[in-house]
Amino acid sequence: KSTSAKERACQYQPGQNIHGFTVTEVVAVPDLFLTAVKLTHDTTGAQLVEMCFITSTYLYSLNKSDASSTCSRIFSVQFRTTPMDSTGVPHILEHTVLCGSQKYPCRDPFFKMLNRSLSTFMNAFTASDYTMYPFSTQNGKDFQNLLSVYLDAVFFPFIHVTSDNERVYAQHLQNKLFPDHTYSVVSGGEPLAIPDLTWEQLKQFHATHYHPSNARFFTYGDLPLEQHLKQIEEEALSRFKRINPNTEVPSQPHWSSPREEHVTCSPDALAPDPARQDTLCVSYLLGDITDTFEGFTLSLLSSLMISGPNSPFYKALIEPKIGTDFSSVVGYDGSTKEASFSIGLQGMSEEDTERVKQIISQTIDDIIEKGFEEERIEALLHKLEIQIKHQSTNFGLSLASYIASLWNHDGDPVELLQISDSVAKFRQALKENPCFLQEKVLHYFKENTHRLTLSMSPDEAYLEKQAQAEEEKLQRKIQALSHSDRKEIYEKGLELLATQSKTQDASCLPALKVSDIEPTIPITPVQISTAGGVPVQYCEQPTNGLVYLRAMCSLNTLPEDLRLYVPLFCSVITKMGCGALDYRQQAQQMELRTGGMSVSTQVTPDSTQLDMYEQGVLLSSSCLERNLPHMFQLWRDIFNSPHFDDEERLRVLVMMSAQELANGISYSGHMYAMTRAGRHLTPAGDLQETFSGMEQVKFMKRIAEMSDLSQVMRTLPRIKKHLLNPDTMRCAVNTTPQKISDTAAQLESFMKEVADNRKERKPVRSNIIEVSRVCFQELNFQPCQMKTFFQLPFPVNFVSESIRAVAFSHQDYASLCILARMMTAKFLHGEIREKGGAYGGGARMGGGCFSFYSYRDPNSVQTLSAFRKGVDWAKSGQFSQQDIDEAKLSVFSAVDSPVAPSRMGRFLSGVTDEMLQNHRERLFAVTHKNLVEVAERYLGVGQRTCGVAILGPENHTIKKDPSWIVK
Repeated sequence: KSTSAKERACQYQPGQNIHGFTVTEVVAVPDLFLTAVKLTHDTTGAQLVEMCFITSTYLYSLNKSDASSTCSRIFSVQFRTTPMDSTGVPHILEHTVLCGSQKYPCRDPFFKMLNRSLSTFMNAFTASDYTMYPFSTQNGKDFQNLLSVYLDAVFFPFIHVTSDNERVYAQHLQNKLFPDHTYSVVSGGEPLAIPDLTWEQLKQFHATHYHPSNARFFTYGDLPLEQHLKQIEEEALSRFKRINPNTEVPSQPHWSSPREEHVTCSPDALAPDPARQDTLCVSYLLGDITDTFEGFTLSLLSSLMISGPNSPFYKALIEPKIGTDFSSVVGYDGSTKEASFSIGLQGMSEEDTERVKQIISQTIDDIIEKGFEEERIEALLHKLEIQIKHQSTNFGLSLASYIASLWNHDGDPVELLQISDSVAKFRQALKENPCFLQEKVLHYFKENTHRLTLSMSPDEAYLEKQAQAEEEKLQRKIQALSHSDRKEIYEKGLELLATQSKTQDASCLPALKVSDIEPTIPITPVQISTAGGVPVQYCEQPTNGLVYLRAMCSLNTLPEDLRLYVPLFCSVITKMGCGALDYRQQAQQMELRTGGMSVSTQVTPDSTQLDMYEQGVLLSSSCLERNLPHMFQLWRDIFNSPHFDDEERLRVLVMMSAQELANGISYSGHMYAMTRAGRHLTPAGDLQETFSGMEQVKFMKRIAEMSDLSQVMRTLPRIKKHLLNPDTMRCAVNTTPQKISDTAAQLESFMKEVADNRKERKPVRSNIIEVSRVCFQELNFQPCQMKTFFQLPFPVNFVSESIRAVAFSHQDYASLCILARMMTAKFLHGEIREKGGAYGGGARMGGGCFSFYSYRDPNSVQTLSAFRKGVDWAKSGQFSQQDIDEAKLSVFSAVDSPVAPSRMGRFLSGVTDEMLQNHRERLFAVTHKNLVEVAERYLGVGQRTCGVAILGPENHTIKKDPSWIVK
């Protein structure tokens, strides 16, 4: 199939006309094993880029016709959207066009298609200056169905008519650095400005911006190009004439002198140091992003200046511990018409403001004087080589996002992908002029007068002032209403509620059938062997010359008092130096010789028993084949002689880790709520909360506040003794068939050289497969009910209720998976998002628990009530066979999602191919009766053991209720 894709791509000629499109260029992109075909629509001027595969080595199983191949087909359409006010018109439009269209007049066809297709990705998002609608699927018929829905949604819609400090800062920075056009406003909408948007403005914005003359289409995969073009022309573009949308973004006039601005934000209760919550950042306006090589150079230069412990800004700003981490906006940003570069700190004291400004200025002077070491430049170019060769399952989507900004401003998207050409040009420029990079720093930073210094400090009354301003605006609007206006609004509200409560007829939407799903899973062949007595799983994959190594080290012997420290151990073990290398040299060697080395906690519930699980840390790394010995040498030094004695280095890593955890809650609050809700239901859930829940966030905050870390330093070698031990390890290697034997020999040698880490000499394990996963059982664990509320400085809630259910191989597991998906689509989405106003919500089954959740939710107690109503709805059986089939499609799209070559083989889960096939057959067999039965058996009030957690703003109802634990 890949060959025919290549042949098809090569047969196109510039000037050729296909279904109303003219081919303008056919370009090979050898770095990415692609051929790009660029086309323009004759009537409207719409642009289209098609990426065709040219070798079967790029994506695994590309030559297979089954739907389980990792070959996703991608489509996206993007529009340049350039608002001139902060009413949020592009963001509101992004959501409203997905709420019904001429051909598909049902409410919310976008969400309904999630359950009528095998899509592996469906989304839409608004950037500062464009809006994009991408999807991916592995099924050809599904591609046509989704394309039809997307085309109708964006071109023929029925148009019915922010909460964390990092986002607040990033938004202010962009608004103030580009004050003269579209970037000076908030494309997502400013809360106080959103109510000013009228329906007429929304319609007008759609008419000019969502027009083919302002559209850029992108397709990727191995389907015939003619097929897409015919469908796009017939279903959409043939109904339009060319217009001049006038959406170009002019260049920002450059300032003749630098500017300074100050903004405020809400205090952060989880900040590592409550007394240091200021942010300061200096931003520089750079050049136009359509100059591909200049953008490439500035992006590399940015990495050299800020990435890793060897970079000048890391040494100058992070290591003196003036702040907790770089500012949330840092480095090169090519997402606007003209790029920018930002450098600064968060988690600093207000009195250090002048000092930080001085350091930034001095560091720029030092870079101009000294330049960069050649080895650091080589390490960066090596990193690029690995990024090109590494194959991820979302490669096509990443391509669409990567080219979006440049293409949006009429740059050449294909030129951007010719990475080898840019590398060669970069090397030549350095060879001809050794001061090439220093001169760029002089020009873009030292001599640049378009420079903004933005500081941000917490204001205790920030949220109160915001709420007051909104309340005042609301009162002004209410006072301006006549009696008849008020009556009309009330009646419209009732009408809206009635519409939201109606059962939707989605029969107009295209849908796959359950019979379109492959009945069996493809078997992934693996070889099980040993290296130095350690079980190893080898999986031959087309990895483009990369070797992927994973090793699982058991935590079963670890004393209880060390558990909380394990995530910290994982985050520092590869960053403090090892063997003869200090931490700077170690970082340099990792960049020069590997695609990264990481250690992370791993908690895997047992697939057969709820109260058993595998606990461990996962070691992951990759390298180019030629660097295999170097990668093993680095691991050898980490095992045999890691450095734990540098308290200053440890403090820097602790502060950065604590800051990262605190910042992450507003992005993943629903995950924290679910983890907490499941804490007292299973032993695996308890450990998951310890390792990655709110308990870990609070623990790291306590560590960050310690004045003396010597006690923490003493725990690290104790943990190392239990973890980095070949007796409790198992490994997986994914690489090309030609490299298996070489990797095996290197692994054997490695195990011999780290043998001293064994606690006691043991004979080689006899039964490799059985012993390779050692599960742990908490004998004294008792599931219990618990309700926890975390008060946080957010205006929204993250809510979860989790119920103890069954393990993966239990016969009811499949029914609970289908039930969770069906409840989400057919009941919870309507109650929590459409009626309740939350950004999202639903139910999921996994880890032995059935969990409800909501995301960025204005409600809390009402949402818990919606969860319970959902259970009543399920028990009542008021759902159809069509509802069940749609839920099955949705579940299978997740079950059959693509797997990257680096992750093939069932190494982590302990679930065999046979168990997966059994689960698959159970999913197919789920009936209406099964769903009602499991709802009654596990989710009914009398039967369930459940945990509840809410993260959100002050809540007096909960505080008065003694059944809640308030944190």
